[in-house]
Amino acid sequence: MSVKHAMLALLAAQPSSTYQLRKRFEASTAQSWPLNIGQVSTTLQRLERDGHVVRDEEPHRSDTTGQPWRLTATGHAELAAWWERPVISEQRGRDELVVKLMLATITPGVNVLAMIQSQRAATQRDMHDLTRLRREVGTDDLVGRLVLDHHIFVAEAELRWLDDVEGTLEQSVPPAPASTPDPFKEATRQSPYSGAAQ
Repeated sequence: MSVKHAMLALLAAQPSSTYQLRKRFEASTAQSWPLNIGQVSTTLQRLERDGHVVRDEEPHRSDTTGQPWRLTATGHAELAAWWERPVISEQRGRDELVVKLMLATITPGVNVLAMIQSQRAATQRDMHDLTRLRREVGTDDLVGRLVLDHHIFVAEAELRWLDDVEGTLEQSVPPAPASTPDPFKEATRQSPYSGAAQ
């Protein structure tokens, strides 16, 4: 997700200071995407440079969290365009687990099936934790429920994918070649003279 557009969306709801935006962003992602204040400040500076946000100059405000930001007409237009654009993953094919397993399949000496079992156990633990957190979320916390549901679905998909990879690899492993008997040993074993005294 674009942090830039997240800031625009939050400001569309209400003007906020840098500190408030950071807190509201983390709340909107159910604390699953922490941001430091420097990231927020840098993003706001770029938005200001592009004419999407400005500092609110209202002199009567007594907010101690800092001077608030607000959207400009250009910012509203940029946000409206973002709402209309479908999300297309920019990281497709760059998932670390996918790359790691694919490299392991072509690297001699790597036990890929053991790697899959280890990853499956880790994902199952993650799934257990996510499910527990989901049960603890209040019915009034819509954002928390939706975010955790997404994480659970992703973990479920990863487990199914690991099962599929494991099955595919097991089917693709060639059977061990049958041992070829040594003709000399076989002839010696069958010779009636092999046990004769010399």
